Amino acid sequence: MNRAYYNNSISNFLTEDSNSILGQLSLNHTNRHLEDLQKNAWVKQIVILKNELIGFEGKIYFEFSIPRMGKRVDNIIIINDCIFVVEFKVGDDTYGKHAELQVMDYSLDLQNFHEGSHNAKLIPVLVATNAKAVSFQINEVLELNEVAKCNKVTIKETLNKFYLKSNDAIDTFIWENSKYKPTPTIIEFAQSLYKGHDVEEISRHDSDKINLTKTSDCINRVIDYSKKNNKKSICFITGVPGAGKTLAGLNIANERMKVDEDEHAVFLSGNGPLVDVLREALALDLFATSKEKGDKITKGEARRRTSAFIQNIHHFRDEYLKNKTEPTEKVVVFDEAQRAWTKKQASSFMKRKKGIEDFSMSEPEFLIDVMNRHEDWCTIVCLIGGGQEINTGEAGLEEWINAFENNYQDWNIHYSNSIVDSPNYIKTIKHKDWLKHNAIPESELHLSASIRSFRSELVSEFVHELLELNFEKTRNLYMKVNKTFPIVLTRDLDKAKNWLRTNSKGTERIGLVASSGARRLKAIGLDVKNEISAPNWFLNDSNDIRSSYFLEDISTEFDIQGLEIDRTCLIWGANFHLKNGTWHFQSFKGSKWMNINQEISKDYLKNTYRVLLTRARQGMVIFIPEGSEIDRTRPNKFYDETYNYFKEIGFDEL
Repeated sequence: MNRAYYNNSISNFLTEDSNSILGQLSLNHTNRHLEDLQKNAWVKQIVILKNELIGFEGKIYFEFSIPRMGKRVDNIIIINDCIFVVEFKVGDDTYGKHAELQVMDYSLDLQNFHEGSHNAKLIPVLVATNAKAVSFQINEVLELNEVAKCNKVTIKETLNKFYLKSNDAIDTFIWENSKYKPTPTIIEFAQSLYKGHDVEEISRHDSDKINLTKTSDCINRVIDYSKKNNKKSICFITGVPGAGKTLAGLNIANERMKVDEDEHAVFLSGNGPLVDVLREALALDLFATSKEKGDKITKGEARRRTSAFIQNIHHFRDEYLKNKTEPTEKVVVFDEAQRAWTKKQASSFMKRKKGIEDFSMSEPEFLIDVMNRHEDWCTIVCLIGGGQEINTGEAGLEEWINAFENNYQDWNIHYSNSIVDSPNYIKTIKHKDWLKHNAIPESELHLSASIRSFRSELVSEFVHELLELNFEKTRNLYMKVNKTFPIVLTRDLDKAKNWLRTNSKGTERIGLVASSGARRLKAIGLDVKNEISAPNWFLNDSNDIRSSYFLEDISTEFDIQGLEIDRTCLIWGANFHLKNGTWHFQSFKGSKWMNINQEISKDYLKNTYRVLLTRARQGMVIFIPEGSEIDRTRPNKFYDETYNYFKEIGFDEL
């Protein structure tokens, strides 16, 4: 593993000529725009560390790569049993909050995703060279709740506080060569891809279950075959919630742009918040990166440059309603393809919003028709989430199959085996049989393990059994999941918020989530009808009252589907609760609850809670309110049986 620009034993570093060290750093540094500024910082770091590390034995690394974050930590210093993660702020006379969070995040990344650091003593150290020396709590630093702060002449003193010569020293060769298994958020993944990182660097590929590379390779084979033989093809990717379907789609769109710009690959999604968040994240990252390089670029220009990579599927659709020519794109990735509209829903929308009286296609059929305009070749990649349809009029996978069966039988269809093996994707035997006889099964097109909840791959399975009311399976899975992915229960909202705040470190994101139908949460000061700005909620920092960190604004299933945060508080609503041992479904109309009787509407509501229960990466608290004796819309029976079910499963209670 060569993840550092420079690494050496501390003793060799102390005796090596400073110009030689600087030369190695410069040789590996690719950013020429800031070379003088960066060189000056390195020169000062080298001088300071040569003085402060006298008497220590161990290993030192400069510019150590943290691929998931697309960053490099200034120094890693390993002495005996300690791994010091060091961030320098040369010339600073204060310890900046941003710098504290930065070095804390580096330490958390190593702890979570680098095998050699999982159980190691990690110490985040912030060096503001000209600042005054300040005290810190050693135990809090070791728990990664605080950062050790020092200046240019107190580094040695700081390091001496943490290591014990009697403890077993870290084998730096084993540590260096330990596997790095990152599980980036969708936002981090998109940013890293856009910057040019390879998927091998930024995603897990440690087992047959978790391998985005195999899925990408399979799709690339299909695309290359289609291109070579002038064929039109479609691939259906499936996966459990959080398995990385969107990551796979982003990777394909990015890879095909690199293979041949004439392919004009694009990632399309009908999930408005997802598109808004990813595009804004890419734009802000490009703006910040360009500023670091000394390039002059406005935020508006950054937004224009990044908008081509990720687009709203409805804008794509509207463009080719007006424009009857073949599309520019040869490779399109449709995210959450199961949410495309039925013929009835699409026709109604076209008549009401577009003034088109005779539109007679489902949304899947129209999108296929658009790509079918190509005279030579094209490939559609559909990302399918099983059991995640949450809106009236969402077609599911059946409508895509209908389109091919009726009109496009010359296309090559490649599908994940799970589509016919699992009940979560297709409900009719007719559609399954048609696929078996007219399409090509590909095992690599199914992503079977959740990587969103990187602390436990069993979260999605646990949620499924919980919602199916399979008590014993749920209880057994909870005991396994809860060891590494805490799921706790409370009836006190303040306790829930406090749990989120005390369990999150660095910039780990926390937030409140609830069903859009949980209307009577308004009585306890939580209004799900208050629309949020998804980019503000997901991207802004803890100083912004609009961000998720403030635990004021609620993200509903429509805001958070396809995205995730580190820890959530799921606020359980009265619209979906247990009644005599079975789920009861209701919606709030006017001043009272109305029973939901249609099976498809019940499925949508259950899927809403499936989505909300699978948005956390590191842990979750479920808050079930107390009922009210004087409010007939919030009787105790709407909450107590659900709460008791969770208690009987064994949920830890705050």
